[in-house]
Amino acid sequence: MKQVNKIFFIIIVVALMAAPAIAKENYESTRMVPISFAKLAKQAKPGVVNIQTVKTIEGGGRVYKHFFGQPFGGQQNPFDEFFAPFFNQRPQNRKERSLGSGFIISKDGYIVTNNHVIKDADQIKVILHDKTEYDAAIIGTDPMSDLALIKIKAKKLKPLKFGSSSETEVGSWVVAIGSPFGLEQTVTAGIVSAKGRIIGAGPYDDFIQTDASINPGNSGGPLLNLDGDVIGINTAIVRSGQGIGFAIPSDLATDVIDQLKEEKTVSRGWMGVAIQNITEQLAKYYGIKEIKGVYVAKVYESDPADTAGIKVGDVILMINDKKIDSSRDLTLTIAHSSVGERITVKLIRDGKEKMVKVKLGKRPDQDSETSHTNDGYDLFGFRLKQMNSDIAQRLGYPEDIKGLVVIDMESGSHAANSSIRHGDLLMEVNRHKIASILLGITTLFLLRTLNSLS
Repeated sequence: MKQVNKIFFIIIVVALMAAPAIAKENYESTRMVPISFAKLAKQAKPGVVNIQTVKTIEGGGRVYKHFFGQPFGGQQNPFDEFFAPFFNQRPQNRKERSLGSGFIISKDGYIVTNNHVIKDADQIKVILHDKTEYDAAIIGTDPMSDLALIKIKAKKLKPLKFGSSSETEVGSWVVAIGSPFGLEQTVTAGIVSAKGRIIGAGPYDDFIQTDASINPGNSGGPLLNLDGDVIGINTAIVRSGQGIGFAIPSDLATDVIDQLKEEKTVSRGWMGVAIQNITEQLAKYYGIKEIKGVYVAKVYESDPADTAGIKVGDVILMINDKKIDSSRDLTLTIAHSSVGERITVKLIRDGKEKMVKVKLGKRPDQDSETSHTNDGYDLFGFRLKQMNSDIAQRLGYPEDIKGLVVIDMESGSHAANSSIRHGDLLMEVNRHKIASILLGITTLFLLRTLNSLS
């Protein structure tokens, strides 16, 4: 009995000795709630700037062009002559002012902001935290990532430094500083709600989602961790929702900014393949045994993948040592690779694994903005537009490629519930090529009819 009591006593002592460690661990996991963000805000504010731009809007701006101009492009609107007498004449060019944010990254005046903040600006004015004003020059822009680098002639500025977005965990506290609605040096706080968000802004969507209040005018401002490091660039909001904002991850931004600073432009790796995710239906249709990797739907002639021997029907599993689980993985991996870099592609062809060496080329110049016009045809909830050279250039496709571009999808439709996204190119439906709107309409209509009969 005494022996049992002795053992019981030892157990209690050991438990009491471990209690402080357990308490400390729990304390470390919950002490993240700051008492105040005042010190962080005070340290970071000198590095955040307000950006004011002036741009010339031709012919009355977007509203006039949509209703009375040429909203769909092409030739002169036939209704212009009819409406002109009622509106006397076309409106004269006018000046439009807009506001945004940015942050200093060097003592000699380099500033990061969003491309959409300074796009087409005739004049860019930067206002520091102490109300000092400077005219800014554009060093370089990258529409694909919506980043821009500008510079002012100033010295001894107080720059912010970049942190690691990949090391920032969901649930971490973050602070946004910017000029929402023109209200300079506004500080808001929240947490990282999610990472790797795709919102249809472009092919390199990889946004940090946060519930720190972000509003119009915050664009280009920093998203900071509690150490005061920039882990994101505030970029987008969901107008229909509250507490949902998006920031470009710092790990993506730093490479772009370095290139803009050195070359004034951004070069991205290019394989020259059209790809799609492996779904259960696709695996069954093409006889693919496992649902992993990405399916090569097209190989562009004379591009790097074609030169290396990659073929339509191959399933790409890995790039170097990185596992490829989705088309997004492949797109981001290649985009972050250098032009001329040799990569090792692990793929499956006819059920057998194969290793292929590919020397990457340079991705064609492109603009992330797609033309969301009202033409096209609506089936299964897709809004489609026939590919042309202008759209191909904007989306980074070869100019001679054929197919239908997805420009919109009806909420709640079959299209919206699929893995297809805005900007995707439909080239085949059940192995039937759809090079034109007419063929696409006919094929999709027949499929809908067959589905309704089955």
